[in-house]
Amino acid sequence: MPVRKAEAEWKGNLAQGSGRMKTGSGSFEGAYSFGSRFEESAGTNPEELVAAAHAGCFSMALSNGLAKAGHEPDSVKTTARVHLAKGSDGFSITKIELSCRAHVPGIDQATFIATADATKTGCPVSKALSAVEITLDAKLEN
Repeated sequence: MPVRKAEAEWKGNLAQGSGRMKTGSGSFEGAYSFGSRFEESAGTNPEELVAAAHAGCFSMALSNGLAKAGHEPDSVKTTARVHLAKGSDGFSITKIELSCRAHVPGIDQATFIATADATKTGCPVSKALSAVEITLDAKLEN
């Protein structure tokens, strides 16, 4: 299996500094700053990239699980919301909310939910982030 990589460079101090992150494949490169991470300024941040990775992994893994169960999906769309909070020991990711909407012909709600729940704990990114509370709101759409 390939090893994936990304890189980041930060220049300056926390409050006035700035940085850039990019993926090894070159498919993404973006600026980040104190404002884009802890406020609502333009730019990306590590938590947004974690959210993208989790949403992408979950959607792919759920599609695979559904297909293996004989219910190939038309689409699986997932949004991940990563919560960053300041505690007494610094900043932490405290919660990730997954919201999934899927079009899956011929599947019943119970089977869909069971497969989605298994994916919530079984996808590689969920496993890597298992120290954080992960919630799931999964719904079938017609």
